Amino acid sequence: VQLQASGGGLVQPGGSLRLSCVASGFNLAYYSTGWFRQAPGKEREAISCISSNDAISYYRDSVKGRFTISRDKAKNTVYLQMNSLKPDDTAVYSCATLPLSLVDSGCSDQDNLYSFWGQGTQVTVSS
Repeated sequence: VQLQASGGGLVQPGGSLRLSCVASGFNLAYYSTGWFRQAPGKEREAISCISSNDAISYYRDSVKGRFTISRDKAKNTVYLQMNSLKPDDTAVYSCATLPLSLVDSGCSDQDNLYSFWGQGTQVTVSS
């Protein structure tokens, strides 16, 4: 049972990246899935979340209009499309799932509620 985030890298300001959160060993479609990031010296912050029925999505104010979360059930994957990237977006990005006990709650921006985490992927936005 594993969550794996990938797709990070070095990109210039204004550029784009698409992060993938791939689940193995379980059906990710049953779970509300969130993306988080943590920059050096800063606390982890919630970026976006998609509910298990894809009906609810959450975006941090600073990424609204630039980032889009989506799900591909056939690939057991949740994506985070990041456009118009800024240096302030530089961080390690991780994905995580809410427990099934909270599935009726939809999404959450509280990282302490997420019970299963994948390893992160580094995103660096720099010229």
